[in-house]
Amino acid sequence: MRYLIFGLVLSFGLSAQKLSTRKGYVKFFSDAAVEEIEAENTQCSSIINLDNGSFAFLVPIKAFQFEKALMQEHFNENYMESGKYPNASFKGNILSFESPDLSKDQNLKWKLKGRLTIHGVEREIEEEVMVRIKDGKLSLSSEFNLKVSDYGIDIPATKKDNISNDLKITVKFQYD
Repeated sequence: MRYLIFGLVLSFGLSAQKLSTRKGYVKFFSDAAVEEIEAENTQCSSIINLDNGSFAFLVPIKAFQFEKALMQEHFNENYMESGKYPNASFKGNILSFESPDLSKDQNLKWKLKGRLTIHGVEREIEEEVMVRIKDGKLSLSSEFNLKVSDYGIDIPATKKDNISNDLKITVKFQYD
């Protein structure tokens, strides 16, 4: 994982104004007929280049924490195959990007477009993100939906009432 983040930093250019974090937050929520499933991950890394609007994040799959240990085990072994696909990632750009003034407290809306990779499947996405600049620090948050079937994750027919194909994803990054 360190090598991927290091590679992302290098790909952003050595002279660029970059912000990064290794304490990002990603949550997913499944609301199915029989039960709700939620998992949180606080070991996500992200980097944003404030010179050109390039943006990336990395999510270690095994770091998702569930309420029940058995859910976590099934998630990693049966659905995400985290031994084979240890990370999810996004790499893209902020559309119509203008570098923000970090000395001014403000709230902004940006649109991100790029490639989201989950379970070895890469798909292009475009999502709105909320940006807050407060006391010289930038934070970014977004909520969006995705279909697990779009990423080659199969839910057995016997589990369709327990696990929804549609997930609500919450992403939050506070940059140093």
